Amino acid sequence: MSTALVPSEIIENKIFIIRGHKVMLSVHLAKLYEVQARALIQAVKRNNERFPKDFMFQLNHQEYENLKSQFVTSSWGGARRAKPYAFTQEGIAMLSSVLNSKRAIQVNIAIMRAFVKLRELMISHKDLARKIEDLEHKFNRHDENFIIVFKAIKKLLEAPREPKKKKLPIGFRH
Repeated sequence: MSTALVPSEIIENKIFIIRGHKVMLSVHLAKLYEVQARALIQAVKRNNERFPKDFMFQLNHQEYENLKSQFVTSSWGGARRAKPYAFTQEGIAMLSSVLNSKRAIQVNIAIMRAFVKLRELMISHKDLARKIEDLEHKFNRHDENFIIVFKAIKKLLEAPREPKKKKLPIGFRH
């Protein structure tokens, strides 16, 4: 049995929701691929036609500042000249073709597996919510104790509400 090149927990902790998309940042991807972030971006820019806007985008100033404030110690290293890029799952899949190394291919496989795992967790979460709803209907809905328990469970299962556009928090890990 082989050990994973990159543990899925490390990858999962580097997946963020930005602009409503699950993404990974160029700085984190570069570390996983063991290349410099600027080399990764140069490879992308040389193959720009492979990366439409739904595959990657550069963070704007507010997104960048919000993300920086999420981390007590910046893993991005001091002052940066350029804001990082965010890559969607499709953009990450495309990276292995432009980086063209064995490590890039292996890391991409691990990343794709992490995205699939997260998707499966979301689906099972919905199934669990449906089962709880069924149980709620099965039990006496007028019993105050059951009502309190089911409300608490539903609250725990609720997806976080998307805040208003002005105060869009980024960097929540999923």
